[in-house]
Amino acid sequence: MMQIAEIAVVVALLSGAFFVFVGSIGLLRLDTPMKRLHAPTKAGTLGVGSFLLASMIHSFATGEGSLHELLVMAFIFVTAPISANFIAKVNLHREDTDPTPPPPADRTWATFDTDERTEKLVVK
Repeated sequence: MMQIAEIAVVVALLSGAFFVFVGSIGLLRLDTPMKRLHAPTKAGTLGVGSFLLASMIHSFATGEGSLHELLVMAFIFVTAPISANFIAKVNLHREDTDPTPPPPADRTWATFDTDERTEKLVVK
């Protein structure tokens, strides 16, 4: 029985390493931000999930059963898509924005209207 658990742990670790490696290669090789976002979130989440699965199998096979890995896996599977969605929305909104306005001619804050008395106080 212990040998089956060890084989399952090895398979989970190797598949996790493969998915994390593919995600990191995708992050380096893909050209647009949306493509770069897709590779690590999908493959990286599967890789980390496989690592946690290997840890769960090992802890239950050795008789030290722990549910911490299950909680961490649930947290990652819930938060990774949500954070990727927020990052994608920011990327989409940044592509459609107008260019920033030019700075004002005077040296004061861009949104601060000055009167003549205040302009004399500004160091030029």
